[in-house]
Amino acid sequence: MKGRISIGFVLVAYFCSSLAFYLPGLAPVSFCEEKGTDDCQTDIQLFVNRLDSVESVLPYEYDVFDFCKDAKEKRPSENLGQVLFGERIESSPYKFHFKKDIKCEQVCTKVYKKESKLDTAKLDFLKMGMQLNYQHHWIIDNMPVTWCYDVEDNQKYCNPGFPIGCLVTSDGRPKDACVINSEFHKRNTFYVFNHVDIKIIYHSGAAEGWSGARLVAATLEPKSIKHDEKNPVCDGGDPMEVPTEFSNDVNEVKITYTYSVTFEENNTIKWASRWDYILVSMPHTNIQWFSIMNSLVIVLFLSGMVAMIMLRTLHKDIARYNQVDQENLIKVPSAKEKSSLPYEDAQEESGWKQVHGDVFRPPRKGMLLSVFLGQGTQIFIMTFITLFLACLGFLSPANRGALMTCAVVLWVLLGTPAGYVSARLYKTFGGEKWKTNVLLTALLCPGIVFADFFLMNLILWVEGSSAAIPFGTLVAILAMWFGISVPLTFVGAYFGFKKAAIEQPVRTNQIPRQIPEQSFFTKPIPGIVMGGILPFGCIFIQLFFILNSIWSHQMYYMFGFLFLVFIILLITCSEATILLCYFHLCAEDYHWWWRSFLTSGFTAVYLFIYAVHYFFSKLQIIGAASTILYFGYTMIMVLIFFLFTGTIGFFACFWFVNKIYSVVKVD
Repeated sequence: MKGRISIGFVLVAYFCSSLAFYLPGLAPVSFCEEKGTDDCQTDIQLFVNRLDSVESVLPYEYDVFDFCKDAKEKRPSENLGQVLFGERIESSPYKFHFKKDIKCEQVCTKVYKKESKLDTAKLDFLKMGMQLNYQHHWIIDNMPVTWCYDVEDNQKYCNPGFPIGCLVTSDGRPKDACVINSEFHKRNTFYVFNHVDIKIIYHSGAAEGWSGARLVAATLEPKSIKHDEKNPVCDGGDPMEVPTEFSNDVNEVKITYTYSVTFEENNTIKWASRWDYILVSMPHTNIQWFSIMNSLVIVLFLSGMVAMIMLRTLHKDIARYNQVDQENLIKVPSAKEKSSLPYEDAQEESGWKQVHGDVFRPPRKGMLLSVFLGQGTQIFIMTFITLFLACLGFLSPANRGALMTCAVVLWVLLGTPAGYVSARLYKTFGGEKWKTNVLLTALLCPGIVFADFFLMNLILWVEGSSAAIPFGTLVAILAMWFGISVPLTFVGAYFGFKKAAIEQPVRTNQIPRQIPEQSFFTKPIPGIVMGGILPFGCIFIQLFFILNSIWSHQMYYMFGFLFLVFIILLITCSEATILLCYFHLCAEDYHWWWRSFLTSGFTAVYLFIYAVHYFFSKLQIIGAASTILYFGYTMIMVLIFFLFTGTIGFFACFWFVNKIYSVVKVD
């Protein structure tokens, strides 16, 4: 049975992963040489996006680097997710006509004079971009224009961006993209890529009975060429050098930008699978199936073993306790008789049943715990729905910004479950300050996230980054928070307080029971620290890919695997928390409320430790601003993950404790 479940999980993951590239309902655009019907376009427009770097967290708009601008610049409408991710798409001066090749077309010439401070500042900024390996991101027909080149083992790597240029350092070592050309050897010199050879591959519809053609790939090759301004030649020639500083011999620098375009027909590539060549060739995305399957089977096997041990042990405990209760109805031993009982009978006087009168005693700081659980429920439902939609393909990379937009909108609309859960649990804990509870549920955790986000946005504003959220968008986010989420939280809290408190299976004693001396492993801190190890072991592989997509600007598309890992994380957090909770109750420690939340929530601490390790071992980020931004955004991720995993562990333990104490006979 377990084998069938495992195979079923794998098939679902594979099916969802195969669907995750394509967006249901995304209509293809047809192109033709001459204007025929309204559905056929002749002109191909190239859009440019913001530039980013693996050595800096700060992205910048295309215009900031003083590249050639479109005379009739226009920006397509951007959704909320694109704005939050810092995408700034605008039109470019690169113009194409379908199936008309272009040879060495001049775009513009930029002149930087030594005596002009403005020109010097612009050139310095351009050189900074080359030094930090900032990458262009161009878009044709909603597809990234990729730079494909050969790497080790005769494999081809397609990068959805290409560098501005490169630098040869003072010791003569070429940096980053300079290794692609042996002519880049002059020390202390920047080489700017001012020419691109663009190849557009299309799929003709004549063979399939429909008119026009559809674009299925767009690649380019960047080159550095020192042009003659009046008669540019794009074949051969010396590279375009930019000195690190102006000298007596160099009073000005002229950079002429050019491009060439060729069209190629390829009917083997279908429009629906046109993202495949990008996603398959992305680094670190060729997941080794055996490794993933091995880890999944181990986790599922451990989960099954934990569940089996818990069920068998509890079954024996409950049967023994019920048998003892029936014997006690016949004969109640005196204190002298109890002291003379053998060890097997004496041990029945201790264990998890002995704390039945205290196990449902309201926790300390019940207000804060109920607020955390309300917010955690909101995040859990939001995550589940978002991943499910992404698994079906609705939030694929083709639909830019859809993932973040979906998550934000769902969070705003899920204020009602947060208010209901928080109010219901707070009432169960015996709380009476319902106004404070509702306000904290609506404002505490979102307020912390917004304050952190606002501080990071201030840094982005100061640095002039394109990732800085416009003031209007911040106002819109606040309006969604206070105008939609907060009222929905109040509605949920109203129904939560209107309902009766959750009825507990046993009565609570008036006088608290004294907790015996605990061993090292049953003390709170060691148990909490151990509780997060197994859940973190389930996610760290996918966590690597997620961090790569965020900080190394790689595309993440394997939502099927992510959804599978989400389910395994849910199971593992629940069972690890239940297991440790059972051990603590057997040791007669009945303070399980907060411990159940913190046990699984401690997984977030391991996530933070892994993020620190990733920063120092995988990233090349330099600069104080980028470092602060990295850890600032990481803290938001850690807080959200803490609430998410903590809520899972709490409700699993809450169900478990209610279950075991409802089946035993208590006098």
